[in-house]
Amino acid sequence: MLQQIIDRRLSGKNKSIGNRERFLRRYRDQIREAVRRAVSGRGIRNLEQGEDITLPRRDVSEPVFGHGQGGKRDYVHPGNKEYIKGDRIQRPQGGGGQGGGSNASDSGEGEDDFVFHLSKEEFMQVFFEDLALPHLIRTQLAEVPEWKSHRAGFTSDGTPNNLHVVRSMRGALARRIALGGESRRELRQLEQHLLHLKQHPHPTDLMVEREIRELELAIEALRARLRHIPYLDPIDLRYRNRVRVPVPSAKAVMFCLMDVSGSMDEARKDMSKRFFMLLYLFLTRHYEKIELVFIRHHTQAAEVSEDEFFHATETGGTVVSSALTLMQDIIRARYPSGEWNIYGAQASDGDNWHHDSGRCRELLSEQILPLCRYYAYVQVAEAEQNLWEEYTQLVERHKNFAMRKVSEASDIYPVFRDLFKKEGAPA
Repeated sequence: MLQQIIDRRLSGKNKSIGNRERFLRRYRDQIREAVRRAVSGRGIRNLEQGEDITLPRRDVSEPVFGHGQGGKRDYVHPGNKEYIKGDRIQRPQGGGGQGGGSNASDSGEGEDDFVFHLSKEEFMQVFFEDLALPHLIRTQLAEVPEWKSHRAGFTSDGTPNNLHVVRSMRGALARRIALGGESRRELRQLEQHLLHLKQHPHPTDLMVEREIRELELAIEALRARLRHIPYLDPIDLRYRNRVRVPVPSAKAVMFCLMDVSGSMDEARKDMSKRFFMLLYLFLTRHYEKIELVFIRHHTQAAEVSEDEFFHATETGGTVVSSALTLMQDIIRARYPSGEWNIYGAQASDGDNWHHDSGRCRELLSEQILPLCRYYAYVQVAEAEQNLWEEYTQLVERHKNFAMRKVSEASDIYPVFRDLFKKEGAPA
């Protein structure tokens, strides 16, 4: 008979996902540091790619057994034409021959680095593994609730892959015991009676011989009846039953506020966009149900699309409070704080109309921060402007408010991780 074997394992041919995952877990610290170095050298648009990771050989070396000094050993040296048994050979100069590659030195010593490729998914997993939206809690059920599959006992109908073998065999055994119990009890009684008659024969008693023949026929009929009880019947089959039930959905919305006024030169706008692109990539990767609201502002604020937010070139004066007022209006109209986890992220150079900065602080303190789980302000300039001075007063009074400075592009990633690290995780 020809048999076909189909490999349905997740890992493909000649691949070992289990070993690779164990390797990534074992050298997590070295890989995380290598990912951070890689991020600092690539653009934000090229962030979501794989990477060749190089680890020093000393970090991935395994313990080995070696021969100690002393003892008597015989060696066979292939290609020897100069020495015979008993000759003493001088030790080669330069040491143990571990050299090679770019790490070779004049002394002949060195180590080859271990290089392997992180896939796109593995790179992004390491990149975002210890980040999360702070203070995210469960809210009311969404209008379109999330569904999860839960076990709900067993059913008599189902697909073969859901067949529960143990439960089915248990039911079949119970059915056979129930159907054949009375017959087996009667069979044991007849067999005992037949054995008694054969052990005490009465050769001249025709009635006894006739009774023995009747007992043998009855015993054979009972055995045939028991043999006809099926070992496994379709009514015995039991399948795992799963039902879809609604689960509480953590509804979250992130407001992205970016300053595009005239004081924001191209370098500062580029750093702001890099920060928000990193935030956008993080949110869309980790939270399928999160909503994003993009707001650009100069003297006036406007809610824009994702494409306009990152690529529009509109500019003007600076009135930051217009963006905060628009955010407040949108929250009131579309995102009640009792049903939504509300987050805010703002990027600006801090240069604002002087009389407007105090109003920004009041709007945040009295209207917006009481509704938000977390609000992060990033200043893309080193000099402390009037908006920075006003916002500094909010840090001590509001635990859900954080502010950081970014003076160059290389600061974006460390600041981002610091703002959105998981509680208890190192920065």
